[in-house]
Amino acid sequence: MSAIVDFLKGAGTDGAGRTVFEVVAMSDQDVEQNHDFIQWLFPLAELSGANRRAPVLSPADVKEIHASGLAQIALAAATDRMAHFYIRHGHWLVDHDHNHLRITRIIKSLRLLRGPGEAEDFRQIILRRDEQAGRPVSAGSRQHWINA
Repeated sequence: MSAIVDFLKGAGTDGAGRTVFEVVAMSDQDVEQNHDFIQWLFPLAELSGANRRAPVLSPADVKEIHASGLAQIALAAATDRMAHFYIRHGHWLVDHDHNHLRITRIIKSLRLLRGPGEAEDFRQIILRRDEQAGRPVSAGSRQHWINA
């Protein structure tokens, strides 16, 4: 089993030695200040431009994550955690912010690992939050979320 599959199943740790449970339980301040966890919570099958040590999913990893009830529960908990973070806080509701890249990653990862419905649900939470704030997020970031 790969390190990312172990992590999402709750049997391993991320690059900083945290379990998926510890990451999901991080405070909002830690979520905002730490930049090395998002690639573990929401992995992709492509290299991260922000964290070269982040895991990259293989086709076998994707298949195993799809088949694992534990990994699916962890992804659901991670999705809820990040949705609540973005609902509670508005500092990211500006033209440009590092959270916009995180949001794109989350949507892409959800589409790959949980399905289009879960990806769309998260995207709609984000787009509604932006709309409620008067659409301060750049059109380019919104387009990335739509294309993710």
